[in-house]
Amino acid sequence: MDFSILLYLALGLSAGAIAKYALPGKEPGGLLITMLLGVAGSMLGGKIGGYFGVGGTGIDLTGLLTAVGGAILLLMAYRKITVKG
Repeated sequence: MDFSILLYLALGLSAGAIAKYALPGKEPGGLLITMLLGVAGSMLGGKIGGYFGVGGTGIDLTGLLTAVGGAILLLMAYRKITVKG
């Protein structure tokens, strides 16, 4: 098994956990959902960061920061969509 996949999953888990800590609330999901949130946030953050020339996704501090930023944006979008009036 390729260890880079495991590193990306660990980065995703870290980013998802940081994003959920930064925006506390009631989102469903446990460890797997948090990891998927971080991985999706990494993809989103990498695209946005690449657009602004900040960097892309990677297993470093910049990659973690863009992943956390993307995960926070996804959490905010989730809350906006699921808010009950």
